[in-house]
Amino acid sequence: MKKSTLMTLTLLLSSLSAFAGDIEAGKAKSAICAACHGPAGISVSPLWPNLAGQKEAYLAKQIKAFKNGERKDASMAPMVAGLTDADIDNLAAYYASLK
Repeated sequence: MKKSTLMTLTLLLSSLSAFAGDIEAGKAKSAICAACHGPAGISVSPLWPNLAGQKEAYLAKQIKAFKNGERKDASMAPMVAGLTDADIDNLAAYYASLK
């Protein structure tokens, strides 16, 4: 039973680190996002969601879904097209760190 618990804990911790982006790099990359989502991740328009304070894993998943075409939005597609996986993780970490 102890091996099973240890293995589960190891898998959980390794999956959490998959979303450990660099907050400062995400902040630097977020300038283009600010046009719609606001400079601090709070949108001034009801048309666009607030990004500040969202869960990091959720943000990364949604950005990747826009990039791979799983989610379709004519304004988001060109914004995410050039992002690397590291860029996405960094942006997600940055916005998740905001209140």
